Amino acid sequence: MADIPDDVAAMSFEEALSELDRIVRALEGGTTKLDDAIAAYERGALLKRHCEAKLQEAQARVDRIVLGPDGAVAVEPANIQ
Repeated sequence: MADIPDDVAAMSFEEALSELDRIVRALEGGTTKLDDAIAAYERGALLKRHCEAKLQEAQARVDRIVLGPDGAVAVEPANIQ
């Protein structure tokens, strides 16, 4: 993932989402100094991008099980948009 720092790229989806949640709560609290809030916002944007990429990767791996007209079960790739 280009432009994503190594520490963020190494995170699981759940870790990144948890940190993003903490950042959002801190920013919503309104007690963060301006420079710290800007840095937190920038980090949050990176975490959001990382989470979106992880979700896209997961969606690409998901298969859809379908039942054919003859009752046969088949697996076909999910529609990814």
